[in-house]
Order: sequence, then C-alpha cells, then structure tokens
Amino acid sequence: MLTGTKTFISNAGIADFYTVFATTDGTKRDKGIACFVVPADTPGLRFVRPLLLSSPHPLGEIAFQQARIPGSCRLDKEGEGFKLGLATLDRVRATVGAAACGMAGRALTEALAHAKSRQQFGKPIADFQLIQEKLARMATELTAARLLVYRAAWEKDQGAPRVTLEAAMAKAYATEAAQRIVDDAVQILGGRGVLADNPVDRLYRSVRALRIYEGTTEIQHLIIAGQLLK
Repeated sequence: MLTGTKTFISNAGIADFYTVFATTDGTKRDKGIACFVVPADTPGLRFVRPLLLSSPHPLGEIAFQQARIPGSCRLDKEGEGFKLGLATLDRVRATVGAAACGMAGRALTEALAHAKSRQQFGKPIADFQLIQEKLARMATELTAARLLVYRAAWEKDQGAPRVTLEAAMAKAYATEAAQRIVDDAVQILGGRGVLADNPVDRLYRSVRALRIYEGTTEIQHLIIAGQLLK
C-alpha cells in the first residue's frame, strides 16, 4: 500500500496514470526504492489541489491514503528502482534542454525581427553595435546549447546505457543560456518586451522554471564534477 503526499506533480488531476517512486524498505536505502505505474482511479489516490505558477502549467499535489497497488504495477526489478529513476532523469534532462533551446530560438527570432524594424535616430536599431553584440552572443549561445542537447540525444540513440554527463551538461548549459537569451530579447524589445501579451514576456515567465525542475543547475554541476572525478 502507498501512503504519502507528493507535490509539484505535472498533469496532477489530469493524467490517467501516475509514475510513482516510493520506498518499500527504508532499511535498504536506495535499494529499497521501487517504481510503480498507478492508475488515477486507484482507491486511496486523490487529487489534493492545483498549484498556480507564474507561467501556465498543469501542476498540482496528489495524496495516497493506503492505496493498494498490485505487484503487476511495478516497473523495476527488485532493488533497481533508484537506478531506473536515475536512468529516466538522463532522458528527461536532455528534453528540458531541448525545451530551453526552443524558447531561446523564439526569443532570438523576435529580437531579430524587432531590431530590423524598430527605428531610432533615422535607422533600425539593428545598426547599433550594442544591439549587434547582443544578437551575436544570443545566436552563439543558442547554437552551443543545441549542440549539447543533440549530443546527449545522439549518444542515447546510439545505445549508450547512460548519458549522465552529457544530459547534465545539456540541461545546465541550455537552460542557463536560454535565460540569458530571453532576457536579452526583453532588453532589445524595451517596453514592448514587458507587455503581458508579448511573446517575449511570456517566454521570460516560462523559461525560469527550466533551471529548477529535473534537477537544478547547481545539481547538474555537481553531477558533471562527479562524473569527471570518477
């Protein structure tokens, strides 16, 4: 039976199934963690409340109250739940990096279009060197971020059992770079960049969370260092 509360759950209250990592034997530490797929209509499982974010995302809290889960719902082999969780993070961290690249790419597109069309002192602001410097840095960082994400995905597609280092680098760099790129886009757009209905403002609110979930940037740096020091 599962008992406990889990918060910051994507698609809470919407999903038909939940993937749950739970402790089955506290004396075994990480070897006592198991992974289950739990149907949303399981007796004892309930949706507690939604969580409101600065950027729209279906997030919430769920609770288990002596929810009986059959053994057929277990995904891992005995003692390998924690290992399965880490391997899953290898995959999803690269996808967070990919999402960051998507947001950064849109921000760069908006910044370029505005820089070419916005006139100041009789010429487009794209002619000013400070604007050009921002655009050049944005494009370079976006390209570097994409290459790190591509590498992590390619290594996994080639059959690598783990891409811990590659995925951590991809997530850490891409999300931090995307934050800088979006911020520069807001600066280039000026007042328009902070209007609530402007795409760049929406990106500004959305990109911030990427540096936190699936492991913060600081955690990614520790993982990278740990892999290097093995």
